[in-house]
Amino acid sequence: MSESTDPTTSPATIVPLEPTNGALAAAPPQPPPPVNANAAEFPGEVEMSLVDHLEELRRRVLRSLLAVVAGAGLCLVFVKPLVRLLEVPAAGIRFLQLAPGEFLFVSLKVAGYAGLTLALPYVLFEGLAFVLPGLTRRERRLVGPAVAGSTVLFAAGLAFAWWALVPAALRFLVSYGADVVEPLWSIERYLDFVLLLLLATALAFQLPVLQLLLGALGLINAKVMLAAWRWVVLASALAGAVLTPSTDPITMLLLTSAITALYLVGVGLVSLVQGVKPQAT
Repeated sequence: MSESTDPTTSPATIVPLEPTNGALAAAPPQPPPPVNANAAEFPGEVEMSLVDHLEELRRRVLRSLLAVVAGAGLCLVFVKPLVRLLEVPAAGIRFLQLAPGEFLFVSLKVAGYAGLTLALPYVLFEGLAFVLPGLTRRERRLVGPAVAGSTVLFAAGLAFAWWALVPAALRFLVSYGADVVEPLWSIERYLDFVLLLLLATALAFQLPVLQLLLGALGLINAKVMLAAWRWVVLASALAGAVLTPSTDPITMLLLTSAITALYLVGVGLVSLVQGVKPQAT
């Protein structure tokens, strides 16, 4: 009699599973994340709401004002040497204080102008820090040359006004009628004349920087600017008449000539930029 096998007691047999086609195949590579073209064009862009932008602007303006006040306070300590320095072009002229407290207000005004000049680099830094995140890569490349050129031209404008415009204007004003009246000048009006002439000339010297930026951005053409030279001469004469605190023709002629020459320099810079741009691309 044959032995019967009980299926419940027989050892279990493990049958290996055959792998199905493609079950153990390597997973397909994931596609690379899409490139944000906007982030590549605006590398420093930060998403902020309008309220956040206004709050940041308020903070930067407040810090700039504090820098100007600090510079003015520092210059107020040395205001008397500054006033004596500003009196140098008018050698031989007696200055009078025509009202009580006039020199006090003059001191505050001189300290304010000097403090603003000292604080200009920091004010410029705050302004650039606010607008840089919204500039493209191409526009960012223009910031460095523009800031450097603006600084050099601002100093050149101050020097031109100090060594050319102010002495020429004072010589004309003193010599005219010197045999009839004795020149006794108000210290406030004299310093207003000198400070306004210095500031106006320094601002007028920023013209080539403005032309260079407009030309680099493709908003203006050198040939168009050169073709409008007649209007430029007329506009320079009007600017010289408006920016000059005095009414003497010598100062207006010098400032008009300087503005016209600066405009032609700007035309040359724009022409140079437009000539180099196709080779760079």
